[in-house]
Amino acid sequence: SMNGARADPSPAGLSAYVALSQLLGLAVLATTGVWLGRYRGGVAWHSSLRFNVHPLCMVLGMVFLQGDALLVYRAFRREAKRSTKVLHALLHGLALVIALIGICAVFETHGAKDIPNMYSLHSWCGMAAFVLYLLQWLLGCSFFLFPGASFSLRSWYKPQHVFLGITLFALSIAACLLGITEMLLFNISESYSHFVPEGVLANTLGVLLVAFGLVVGYILTQEDWKHLPLAEELALSMDFKTLTEGESPTGGSQ
Repeated sequence: SMNGARADPSPAGLSAYVALSQLLGLAVLATTGVWLGRYRGGVAWHSSLRFNVHPLCMVLGMVFLQGDALLVYRAFRREAKRSTKVLHALLHGLALVIALIGICAVFETHGAKDIPNMYSLHSWCGMAAFVLYLLQWLLGCSFFLFPGASFSLRSWYKPQHVFLGITLFALSIAACLLGITEMLLFNISESYSHFVPEGVLANTLGVLLVAFGLVVGYILTQEDWKHLPLAEELALSMDFKTLTEGESPTGGSQ
């Protein structure tokens, strides 16, 4: 076998739960696509269907990709930390770009139809999630990907970063649930209470979103499933701590 940190078997259940999360995530995307395609006319930018870009992008970016970015350290727990860190940042960055397209879609649609912006609870929660997500990504990159921060500062920030990551993921799902309800009340308020197929499908999408969130949350909170540092990474980490906290040739930390 390789060194000791690599040799232990994958924890029981981890692979199954990761696979389940991906099946649920794909089911969320498929259900969103079916809803928009079958009942809302499809998706197109240069037409009255531009609004439908919004739910599709928000579910893809703020839920599926954000969830997968959070799972990187568990799904690739034996890979070098630097590789998983870069993948984690790239997936979050891609999620932000896709979410921004979704936000532009709704603002442009509202502008064209003279509909007010940012008045609903859905829009407040959704915009808060996006803005805080962007700040979290920028801070994460500056602290961990291009570290100029001292070891003690990074050690202090890491638990805040982890907590905020899970919180923003939950807030994103909550914003989606509010958005689904809002779309249904705008479009089928008269028939929604009669269990029409569109209402049942959209409610099913909400249940799948919650299920995806719960499975991702469960994976993230299992201590035994955390990323395993390589022996050389532990050594580098201690060297970095000595350089930034201890007596260094340049006279201390940055």
